[in-house]
Amino acid sequence: MPKPKHYCKLIPIYMKIGIAADHGGYALKEIIRNQLEAQGHELSDFGAHTLDRDDDYPDFVLPLARAVADTTVERGIAICGSGVGAAIAANKVAGVRASLVAEHFSAHQGVEDDDLNLLCLGGRVTGESAALELVGTFINAQFSGAERHRRRLEKIQRVENNSGL
Repeated sequence: MPKPKHYCKLIPIYMKIGIAADHGGYALKEIIRNQLEAQGHELSDFGAHTLDRDDDYPDFVLPLARAVADTTVERGIAICGSGVGAAIAANKVAGVRASLVAEHFSAHQGVEDDDLNLLCLGGRVTGESAALELVGTFINAQFSGAERHRRRLEKIQRVENNSGL
């Protein structure tokens, strides 16, 4: 039986990954962090390092996003209660292509077509099993480099650099 076009061959890819969460994503961050470390990935944990119901996601997500942008880490994972705030904050950093992802297709297609480099998850809305599957799919996906995708990303980069479309 032929494999579907979106089939993701799970070849172990070991990379340097950054992870961050506020109180809304803290429990899920710890689960994901432990799984990634067990798989042999090099992890940079940008916090929170303890559960503090009064913390703010930008305090953790923005340092992670900067590390993704300057390639200190190859990919990032940010988690807040819904994932929305983390995505908004991360996308304020030039060079970061962050998205809230809640299903398998976007987890790989976002990387393959849009060079997604920071995955955002909702700690209060994404279950543990689904989150681990989404993270694995995100990590194993690779940017296609197709001309049309590069062209689109260049347009976004020009906006980031304030040089228009």
